[in-house]
Amino acid sequence: MALQIDQIRAVAERVAASHHLEVVEITFQGAGKHRALAVYLEKDAEGRAALVAAARAGEMEDLPSGIPVEALSGITHEDCAAFATDFGTVLDVEDLIPGAEYTLEVSSPGLERKLRGAVDYERFAGSLVKAQTFEPVNGNRHWTGRMSFAEGVVTLDLSAVKQKGKAKKASAGIETVEIALSNVEKAQLVAEI
Repeated sequence: MALQIDQIRAVAERVAASHHLEVVEITFQGAGKHRALAVYLEKDAEGRAALVAAARAGEMEDLPSGIPVEALSGITHEDCAAFATDFGTVLDVEDLIPGAEYTLEVSSPGLERKLRGAVDYERFAGSLVKAQTFEPVNGNRHWTGRMSFAEGVVTLDLSAVKQKGKAKKASAGIETVEIALSNVEKAQLVAEI
C-alpha cells in the first residue's frame, strides 16, 4: 500500500480547520523505523488577525523583538499538541500511513519559512527573501533581497543585503531584479534578528 500524501493533506487540513489552524506544509521522509511525517501549521487568517490586533493593543508580552507580528504564525505548543492528538488518531484509525512505525512531528513553519503561492508572497511583501529560480535571471539563479510582489512578479531589492558569490557579480550595477512567480523554484524568508 503506497503513501497517499494528498489524502493525508486533506485529512490534516480538515483536522487543522477544526482547531482554527492552517496547514502550511507536509513532508514525509525516511524509511523503515525512521519514517517521519512532519506537519507545519499556523493560525488561520482570523487567528493571525487577532494576534496582530492584540499585539498592537499592547496585550502581548512575550513577542520576539525585531520581527513583524504579521510574520509570526501564532501557533503555540498547546495548538501543536491538540492537533497532533486528533490528527494522529485519524491517521491510525484510517490507516493512512502503511506500516507499523512512524513519527508524527507538528510545529510552526519557523521564521525562515518557505513561501508557497501568491498569497504568501503578498502576505510577506517587505520581508527579506532568499529565492532560487528555474531559469537564470541576469545570469544567476540565486537571489536575496527585500521583496515586493505585484501581478505575478516578485521584485527583489538587492541593496537590502550584501550580495555574495555569483549574485554579487550578477547584480553589479542593478538595484532590483524582477522574477516571474512561475520562474521561482523555491523561496524562503530570511530572519532579521
